Amino acid sequence: MTTLSPEPIVQLAGGFMAAKHLFVANEIGLFDKLAAGPASLDELAEFTGVARPRVRILADALVVLGLIERHDDRYRNGPVAAAFLSGDGPTDLRPFLRFWNHIAYPMWMNLEPAIRTGQAQGTLALSGERQRIFSEGVEAIQALPATALPTAYDFSRHRRVLDLGGGTGSWLIRLLGAYPSLEATLFELPNAAAVARERLAGDPCGPRVEVLAGNFFTESIPAGHDAVLIANVLHLLSPERNLDLLRRIRARVSDGTRLLLADFWTDPTHTDPPFAALMAAEFFVITGEGDVYSEEEASLWLRETGWRTVERKPLAGAVSLLVAEAAER
Repeated sequence: MTTLSPEPIVQLAGGFMAAKHLFVANEIGLFDKLAAGPASLDELAEFTGVARPRVRILADALVVLGLIERHDDRYRNGPVAAAFLSGDGPTDLRPFLRFWNHIAYPMWMNLEPAIRTGQAQGTLALSGERQRIFSEGVEAIQALPATALPTAYDFSRHRRVLDLGGGTGSWLIRLLGAYPSLEATLFELPNAAAVARERLAGDPCGPRVEVLAGNFFTESIPAGHDAVLIANVLHLLSPERNLDLLRRIRARVSDGTRLLLADFWTDPTHTDPPFAALMAAEFFVITGEGDVYSEEEASLWLRETGWRTVERKPLAGAVSLLVAEAAER
């Protein structure tokens, strides 16, 4: 007879503890200090400004979680932390952790009222430091899909791409770096557009991107593009608003224009990929209408709004790319 254990429930219920240890360690610069090499608790306390007994609580928890290692009385980053949290690896996830700690986590504290009432617990109308944390955090978690896009789809056929809701411009930076003749327009809400301008000003591809501020539901979508990219936007909107957006885009482009939708496209049950199923609540709690959608649902939206689905391609992790083409009118 199999004896059931409550351990899976205990592990899930305690997940917030692991997350908060990770977030706080990132905030106080623990991984940054260990990027220079092994350190004692006294050295960690001096660098972070956190007293030795309290920095030990964090350090030992992260040892248990497998992110840092302890040898005698010295700590060092483990391989995963060294690669993604030290600032020296191929991808820097520290801005992503700041985003979840400062913006996402507080909203998740109100997931129950969001589910019960259907009311958003967050907003996309951010400003100042919160806008920067949001924009840079989203860029960090989307770094791998953005890097994969230039090889997943051949942009050599295109002259100018429009990135709707393009965040910091990080997807365009990857594209323009791979396609020297390509030019682009980024269309974002005003506060996000300001962050994008600053980000692009420091990049060699920046002069090839025109940044426009506006709302693509209330203002004219910029014309004159033969490709339109929408990355990680549709999951924040209801099916009805997605239909509206796709119609608005179709009205502003010529026949044959390509539409590229990068998102957490799922199977018909909305449970695969598994990470997408968990992220559905993230999107809903922000806007009160967000969700994850299946490839089949998106294909129906496209057909109804004047687009023809061409193909679906994997990008990275749970993110994949749906490619469509503006059908002849």
